[in-house]
Amino acid sequence: MPYETIGGAYELASRLGHSAAAIKAIADQRTFYVPAEPLQDVEMIRERIRPRTDFAVPPAADRLSAALAIDGSHVVEQVRDGLPSVMYGFAQAAAAYVDLDVLESQRAERFVDPYAIERAINTALVTLDLPVAGAYTRPGVDIVTSWRESIDLLFRQKKIDVNRLDQPLLDLLFLLHGGPGLPAVTVPVNCPSTDCSKDVPVPPAGADCSVCGEHLFPTDVLRIHEEVGEEGANQSALGRLMSVIELLVLVGLSTLLWEQSRQRALRTTLFIVDGPLAVFGTPAKLRGRALDYFQAMGSTTPAVAPYVCGIEKSGVLVDYARQLARHDLLSPGDLLVCDEQIISRVVNANNARAYGKETYWGRKFVYRALDGRVVVPTVPPPTGAPYDANGGKADPRDYPTLSAILDVIDRTGSSMYVDGIIPVAAAHGRAAFPIGVGTDVLRLVATKRLGLDSPGQQPNQVRSTP
Repeated sequence: MPYETIGGAYELASRLGHSAAAIKAIADQRTFYVPAEPLQDVEMIRERIRPRTDFAVPPAADRLSAALAIDGSHVVEQVRDGLPSVMYGFAQAAAAYVDLDVLESQRAERFVDPYAIERAINTALVTLDLPVAGAYTRPGVDIVTSWRESIDLLFRQKKIDVNRLDQPLLDLLFLLHGGPGLPAVTVPVNCPSTDCSKDVPVPPAGADCSVCGEHLFPTDVLRIHEEVGEEGANQSALGRLMSVIELLVLVGLSTLLWEQSRQRALRTTLFIVDGPLAVFGTPAKLRGRALDYFQAMGSTTPAVAPYVCGIEKSGVLVDYARQLARHDLLSPGDLLVCDEQIISRVVNANNARAYGKETYWGRKFVYRALDGRVVVPTVPPPTGAPYDANGGKADPRDYPTLSAILDVIDRTGSSMYVDGIIPVAAAHGRAAFPIGVGTDVLRLVATKRLGLDSPGQQPNQVRSTP
């Protein structure tokens, strides 16, 4: 390289700098099918496009005046020099409340008032950390037990502390298994011992398995520990945990408005989750719990509230939607109904009719906003299942909150990210982990948690998380 370093030598290229180009070159020589790339059956697609006029903008008095977005992020860091298997995980979920009326007022101004924008956006954060591999809560336990103990402790200690909401995550987990204002008394837990009891009712304090005597934690209902292994960084399991936290934050904040301002604030606020309304992996049974919970909330709320949606920023359907917009099949203001035929095109599924029935508690639509942005919202129906073995509910008329949701998407465009919206961008900015110096700080935190900074601490010993 032509650049000289401070020591006088020439700058050297990375040994692996060519890898991306090499992999792309290899891929270019292979033959494979990408469903989102070719646009087939154009007429079939056009038949499933609904114009914006089919979704009337609510009257000024009924338009949503606030949006509350929830986003999460997680990272795993190597924390012990010379011991690369010692990994520590961090996860956090942020909520960002955006006053849409203030944003609307600033839109009419010649110069935006940054102080007004700052007051219009308020955020809150829930953080957690735990040893994920190569380090354990205490001597004499395997990595699965270490994760089980860590998650139980975190759910008891960590709280969502917003306004008058001050509830531990464990309380919200029981609330999700019950109903709005009526938490469950027990949750059904599978004993982690091989071929042992299933669906054991476990109270908040925990219980012992009547067959093998293993102590069961209520958080075992999430089954996240089933994805944990002694080898590797357990990134997937940490991601599952983060998605559960996001759902519990949504449950806590929506329930707060349901209890304290059902007639006003709940009816004027849109709750947005960054990502689809879905639960993947071992905690997937929470999908049904979430759908039942918000449908029960809706049945006891005036009008069509609560307004809840997920917003996807990536994925095969987002790629497909951008292809439609690029070829002008989807014009600004158009909504694509993603029924069985569209799904079969996009995901190349053999059984598109049953797509999403085990994981999604909202239905996907494709919308091109009035300013040209392409958004994939996921919206739950007030009754029934969005997806089931018979194709679910694809008709937009089954989603009475959809018009108001599209209106908010049109009003909150953001140039910070491709096809972004302001509430999600604000939540992402609060939840994202910093790079560079931020990574060093996380390592220091992990070292402190593991007790590796203590005088006389042996290299092969770690302390339990305080």
